[in-house]
Amino acid sequence: MQVLDLLGQTINTTLVFSTALILAALGGIFSERSGVVNIGLEGLMVAGAFGAAVATLYAENSGLGNVSPYIGLIAAIVLGVAFSWIHAVASIRFKANQVVSGVVINFLAVGVTLYLVKLLFDGAGQTDTIEFVFSKLYIPGLSDIPFIGQVFFNAYPTTYLAIILVAVTYYVLYKTPFGLRLRAVGEHPSAADTVGVKVLRMRYIGVLLSGALAGLGGATITLTTTSAFSHNTISGQGFIALAALIFGKWHPVGALGAACFFGFSQAIKDLVQNYGLSGSIPAEFIYMLPYILTILVLAGAVGRANAPSALGEPYDPGKR
Repeated sequence: MQVLDLLGQTINTTLVFSTALILAALGGIFSERSGVVNIGLEGLMVAGAFGAAVATLYAENSGLGNVSPYIGLIAAIVLGVAFSWIHAVASIRFKANQVVSGVVINFLAVGVTLYLVKLLFDGAGQTDTIEFVFSKLYIPGLSDIPFIGQVFFNAYPTTYLAIILVAVTYYVLYKTPFGLRLRAVGEHPSAADTVGVKVLRMRYIGVLLSGALAGLGGATITLTTTSAFSHNTISGQGFIALAALIFGKWHPVGALGAACFFGFSQAIKDLVQNYGLSGSIPAEFIYMLPYILTILVLAGAVGRANAPSALGEPYDPGKR
């Protein structure tokens, strides 16, 4: 029974750490399926985490209580869309190098949010601690089932939201005319244009959706695990989500599996520390594990992953 409890706790912790990665990877799918590289997932997550923290704190001070974290989620989506709009204008309207534009978003988001934190919280390096955060849901009857209840029915509402959005993303991309058009402009934009698809408009929508989902991913970290925002709240999660996107071959279900894999690497870190195994393993190696796995996975998967054909190529309607 102790082995089952340990396994159930590990899987549950994996889902907790995977939630933000799943949401950010789904955002990356919308952007890159439309043909726009989005290296800026890290910055979009930072913006979302900051927006969620500040909006939730202000909502708390206004006496909104348990509604506060939901307002934080909305604020995270708005900020994610705002920063992704900058990337969209630069890379679609002005045809800037999409990788460079994404890197700029990363630096811009970190710089702006840290400046605003110091401005709003009297020079402090992080926001105040959030009182009303999401807690794990207890489902009577289901949560008490041995192992299964511990794994699947004792999770944050944001985890359920992420899994639902995987199914929604799959349906939208592969079962709707919108999804067909989005994938078409990422594969053959000229052909899509000739049949009346607005290529630039679809790419704008893809990038803005990526900002909304990545911002939501950043918010889940603030509102479930850290309860505050600081310079190291995201700490490379956006780049891991980008790796999950590539490892999952730009497919929602593949991204889900890859995000869970990287989430498991982070769960191992907590497992080692909680069960006193860190005494024989240097702590630095434990913290390095998720990033080492990211590098190894990318080294082995990039060559075999087939990206959308027009990914990273600006589209000029005058040159078909």
